[in-house]
Amino acid sequence: MKPGLFQQLHVFLAVARLQSFRGAARELGVSTAAVSQSVRQLEEQLGVVLLNRTSRSVALTDAGRRLVEEAGPGLAQVADALRRTSAQPGEVTGKLRLSVPRVAVPLVIAPLMPVFRARHPRVEVDIDVDQRLVDIVAEGYDAGVRLSETLERDMVQLRLTEPFRFVVVGAPSYLKAHKAPEQPEDLLQHECIGLQSQTTGTLYAWELERGRKTWRVPVRGGVTTNDDGAGAAIAAEGGGLAYVQEPAVREYLDSGRLVRVLEDYAPTVPGFFLYYPSRAQRSGPLRVFIEAARELAGRTG
Repeated sequence: MKPGLFQQLHVFLAVARLQSFRGAARELGVSTAAVSQSVRQLEEQLGVVLLNRTSRSVALTDAGRRLVEEAGPGLAQVADALRRTSAQPGEVTGKLRLSVPRVAVPLVIAPLMPVFRARHPRVEVDIDVDQRLVDIVAEGYDAGVRLSETLERDMVQLRLTEPFRFVVVGAPSYLKAHKAPEQPEDLLQHECIGLQSQTTGTLYAWELERGRKTWRVPVRGGVTTNDDGAGAAIAAEGGGLAYVQEPAVREYLDSGRLVRVLEDYAPTVPGFFLYYPSRAQRSGPLRVFIEAARELAGRTG
C-alpha cells in the first residue's frame, strides 16, 4: 500500500458512511477541502470514480460501493487494532513474562497483581509457576522471582520479602506416635517427606544450622514430591515430617495442624527477590512492574 493510501481510504469510508464531505470533515477534524482532496487523490491512484457528488448530495458509484463492502470491514479491524496497540501519553502497553515459584505466588504475586493491573490495564502479565531454576534470558522471560542464593551474580536483584526460615514441621498426630527429633541426626529415624529438585531430579538434603555449625541431612521416607506445598499438606495429615519455607505454612502453624520441630536449628535465608538481566534492557512493562514491586517491598519491609 502506497504511503498515504491508508489515510485516503479512511477518509473515503467516512464520506461514504456519512454521505457528506462536510460531515466527514467534522468527524475527522479537518477541513472540507482536505477531505475532498483526499478522496480525489484516492480516485486518481485507483483510476476509478468512487463518488458522484453534486452541491446537494453524495452517492457511491458501483466501484465505490464495492470498495466499501470489501475494504470497509478490514480497515475497521486495522483501525481498531492500531487503537488498541497504541499507547496514550504516559500509558504502558505490552506483555510481561514472569517465572515464579509456587510458594512466592501468595506471598508476592497475589498481593501485587490487582494493584498493578489497576494501574496498567494495557499490560498483559504471563505468570509461569515453576519450581525449577530457570534461565530467564534463554527462555524468554522478562524477570523472575527466586531466593537470592540461587541467582547469578550478573542479575539485578530487588528484595520482595524479609528474610525467613526453613523449618521442619509435623502434625501433632505424627509427633504423638513418634518421638520428636531433638538433634538433626534424629531425622534419619523418621518418616521424612522427600523434596526432589525439578532441575536435577536429585533429593534435597535438609539443611540445618546452629551457630556456626551446619548440617545437611540425607533424609529418607516413602514419599517424595517436587512441590513443597504437597509435602506440607501430606505432613499436616500425619504423613511424616516436612522441610518447608515458614511463610508458606503460616496457616497450618496458626491453626495447629502443623508444629515446628528442631526450631533451634532452623536456617534463615535472605528472602525472595525479583531479578532481571540489567537496567539497560528494561521494557516498559518491566519498568512499571519494578516500580510496583518496590512499593510492595516497602509495605512489607
